[in-house]
Amino acid sequence: MTRALVLDFGGVISKTLFETHALSEAALGLATGTLTWRGPFDPDQDAPWRAMQAGEMTERDYWALRMQETGALVGEVWTEFPQFVGRLRGADPAAVIRPEALAAMVITKSAGCRLAILSNELDLFYGKDFRSKLPFLADVDLIVDATYTGILKPDPRAFHLVTEGLGLPADACVFVDDQAKNLRGAAETGMPFVHFDVTQPGESYARALGLLCQGD
Repeated sequence: MTRALVLDFGGVISKTLFETHALSEAALGLATGTLTWRGPFDPDQDAPWRAMQAGEMTERDYWALRMQETGALVGEVWTEFPQFVGRLRGADPAAVIRPEALAAMVITKSAGCRLAILSNELDLFYGKDFRSKLPFLADVDLIVDATYTGILKPDPRAFHLVTEGLGLPADACVFVDDQAKNLRGAAETGMPFVHFDVTQPGESYARALGLLCQGD
């Protein structure tokens, strides 16, 4: 049976904004060390991150807070996430794509498996034009983006959109996400999953590929 690797985008395919503070500070003209929020890399020092993990605020609310705070540092008001991400990451989104992600995609396609992206905020955060700057997306068979569907993970309906779009049963797919709460949707639909550790991307992809190959 054909199998599929289903990836979240932010954090799993692209590096998190927490990992690219040096790049962001340079892009914004800020002194090194100005951006101190570190999310999963230093949760003790990031109270809003802990609140999000506890379900006390949504992921979008967390990033809206960081957008407002960061804009204030440079005297700008950003009302849309693409403004925020674009200013922090500049015009080259390829520079923050994980090499481990690209390698895993090559292995997946070489094995005759399919690739899908299931994201809550792909175009919402990055803007509609960024996809043309990422050539590897041509190898992705399906992109399900809640920017357009309005169905956020962990809602099982988001996962059904993936299985329906790929024409595969849930147990033939392996889902990878760095947000633990999103994995509930995979579990409810019977889709094997890997909780992606952004501090150990290589090991996380190795686990995902191991699960993918178990079905062969």
